[in-house]
Amino acid sequence: MFLQLDGEGATYQQLTRALKAAILDGSLGAGTRLPPTRALAQELGVSRITVLSAYDQLRAEGYLQSRVGSGSYVSELQITPPLRAPQADAIVTRSRYAQRARVHSDRTIGGRHRGLRFNLQYGEVSGNPSLNHVWGRELARAAAYTSLKRATSEGLPALREQVCRYLANRRGLRASPDDVLIVNGSQQAFALIARVLLDEGDPVVLEEPHYFAMWQAFAAHGASMGSVRTDSEGLVCAELPEASPRLVCVTPSHQFPLGPAMSLTRRLELLRYAEKHACWIVEDDYDSEFRYDSQPLAALRSLDQGDRVIYVGTFSKVLFGSLRLGYMVLPAALRKDFVDAKYLSDMGGQSIEQTALAHFMGSGAFERHLLNVGKTLKKRREALLEGLHQCAGDRVRIADSAAGMHVVAWLPGYDHAQFDELIQHAQDRGLGLYPITPCYHHRPRTPGLLLGYCGLPESELREAMRLFGACLDAIDVRRLETA
Repeated sequence: MFLQLDGEGATYQQLTRALKAAILDGSLGAGTRLPPTRALAQELGVSRITVLSAYDQLRAEGYLQSRVGSGSYVSELQITPPLRAPQADAIVTRSRYAQRARVHSDRTIGGRHRGLRFNLQYGEVSGNPSLNHVWGRELARAAAYTSLKRATSEGLPALREQVCRYLANRRGLRASPDDVLIVNGSQQAFALIARVLLDEGDPVVLEEPHYFAMWQAFAAHGASMGSVRTDSEGLVCAELPEASPRLVCVTPSHQFPLGPAMSLTRRLELLRYAEKHACWIVEDDYDSEFRYDSQPLAALRSLDQGDRVIYVGTFSKVLFGSLRLGYMVLPAALRKDFVDAKYLSDMGGQSIEQTALAHFMGSGAFERHLLNVGKTLKKRREALLEGLHQCAGDRVRIADSAAGMHVVAWLPGYDHAQFDELIQHAQDRGLGLYPITPCYHHRPRTPGLLLGYCGLPESELREAMRLFGACLDAIDVRRLETA
């Protein structure tokens, strides 16, 4: 008998799987007598105990029957071999959500380059070399003193209290722990917002440009997506629709991706609009901790008298990406609905990580981390801008922003075909560039780049900009040759 063992696990388990596969594919038909255990063991070069264990397992699962004095036989299983190999796209009837998610789940937008020498990815903080050691110590401490039960859906009280203190000190936002919901990063917050507040076809307004992952979450849920342009004062509230949307989503402290802060006039105008139209505002405060010309701005929710703002913050951007912890500050009318939705989503959070983070914040280490990283990122930003000016000159136009973890560089002298050629040429030479196009509902007339500076030290950023300038030179030469 020919049996191919797969080499995975104990030998009797391999033999069990091989015999089972032969039975299911019809190679060993119903009523077939299997070889005696001693004979099969000798043929396969295994112990008789291995064969006995495999036969016993198959009998227990109903694949074999024993006949006293005769041996082991394949059971009558009524197996009908498939007419053709199953097709991944044909064996599942998908929900409307799953079909939309396939369209709106492009995972390459924020991390398309891997293995390059210089990857100017945005949103990846690596400015504190001691954080691995410090965080490991916090986790060890938390593991020793934390219950192994999962945290409640709301999140650990100690962490919610620290979030309230942090928001009061840094963002001018007064909240109680009951207002705070701990989530697994901002993306889960967006998913919960969609579940609690949106039905298919409900209108949602985002900024233009906007954070692409927020658009993906709401579009996959079936929302009717719309956008309103932004300018140097943030969202142009005068262009918000007359018909009431369910949500208006903004990044008021540091507009993503362009960078300006929403003016006080616009903030008040947006709050009045939300009250008049009985809609909700989603305030995504994703990287406001890092400002290089002033103190962090007060949150939009701190001005909210009508309790219409859902505030979303994350620790992933300011600590490290693998820490899937964020938080929401919720209007009173929505608290129970979000806690219920969170419970149905994951039944609770990670007690040890939440305990570690609460202690990290309460000890003052979190504030020290923000201070140190802010200084490091400021130097990296300066190195990037200096390199851009020296190596790209007037071929790029830099968007005015003094915060965040990236710089927007427009290339007004290039069309989109030349721009795509530039990105490919840079990749071939080991430089990862990211276009701004995914942040737009309608492609901008001028191509632009999101240049992240968090993941590279200053010396490498300067070298990356020299390489960027050389790539621009190469594209310019090709333009002249084809002119």
